[in-house]
Amino acid sequence: MGENTDLSKLEQVLEKYAKEEASLIPVLQEAQGLFGYLPKEVLVRVSEGLNVSLSRVYGVVTFYAQFYLTRRGRHTVRVCRGTACHVRGGKSVLDTVKDFLGVEDGETTPDFNFSLETVACLGTCFLAPVMMVDRSYFGKLVAPKVPAILVQYVDKKGD
Repeated sequence: MGENTDLSKLEQVLEKYAKEEASLIPVLQEAQGLFGYLPKEVLVRVSEGLNVSLSRVYGVVTFYAQFYLTRRGRHTVRVCRGTACHVRGGKSVLDTVKDFLGVEDGETTPDFNFSLETVACLGTCFLAPVMMVDRSYFGKLVAPKVPAILVQYVDKKGD
């Protein structure tokens, strides 16, 4: 983002919530929706706009897993590391995802097309091992199927 971040849309969000401290989480959610993550200048403006200390804002952002302080990929890949998935080959699925994307858990590809996360459970144990891309579930996976799924989400130039 940098110093030239256009915060005008954030001003509309702050006005909508009447600049009340109780609105911190919804304001942060909407701000992240606008920018894709929560850069420092956004956190500073939220702090000022709601009259909440920057340390409190930062504490909320780092406590909840839904908030991101770094730019995310266009697509989020979540691989389950729960017991059912692990027992049924989830590690090889995860290793294949890492190899295909060239990133580790918690990282984003250099082209900002993918972010990779592992999660404790996706709640679909009957489909183990499971991976999600954005909001789509892919279950009963074996490692060789992973590249064919991910390639569907590769950002094509000119799209």
